[in-house]
Amino acid sequence: MPKVKTKRAAAKRFTKTGTGQLKRMKAYKSHILTKKSTKRKRNLRKSTLIDPANRNMKKVLPYI
Repeated sequence: MPKVKTKRAAAKRFTKTGTGQLKRMKAYKSHILTKKSTKRKRNLRKSTLIDPANRNMKKVLPYI
């Protein structure tokens, strides 16, 4: 059985935490920032965890 290739686009966006969960950055922080409130932009800076029910991430990132 050959090795499974990692999707490089996903590997650049997700990191694994110490407990094995996947961490990602939030969306909607790249442009059109003038109409978004300061509080909203500040909360978009923080990272968040991927929902464990999202099982297709194991196929995309087999070795991460």
